[in-house]
Amino acid sequence: MTEAEREAFLAGPHIAVVSVASDANRGPLSVPLWYGYTPGADITLITELSSRKAALARRHGRLSLCVQRTEPPRTYVSVEGPVTEFRAPATLEERRVLAHRYLGAEEGDAFIAASAERTAGSVLIRVRPEHWFSRSAS
Repeated sequence: MTEAEREAFLAGPHIAVVSVASDANRGPLSVPLWYGYTPGADITLITELSSRKAALARRHGRLSLCVQRTEPPRTYVSVEGPVTEFRAPATLEERRVLAHRYLGAEEGDAFIAASAERTAGSVLIRVRPEHWFSRSAS
């Protein structure tokens, strides 16, 4: 894929599998997560501050993210890079942007209203894509 193609694909509303180095004698932690991305910018993740993935991302300062389409043409984009921001809590508006991306405005607002109490315990994590791997096959 060209740089523009991989950035455009990553900008789509896929579910990411985020992987971060784990503790000794364990493989990396890999979990599905919503994310935000605009070509040329950092990737935005929001999760619970008390989660294992947040603790590991903070400790190791790097993570990987992979998104894919399983129907033809089978396509994936995987990026790896440093955490550039780790800020708690994420704002209600930052949570709303991700909810709208995945659920649309009406359902996204309902989701945010139903989970507003989660905002205080959330964390925003930004990751700078440093290493890219991608493939598109018909």
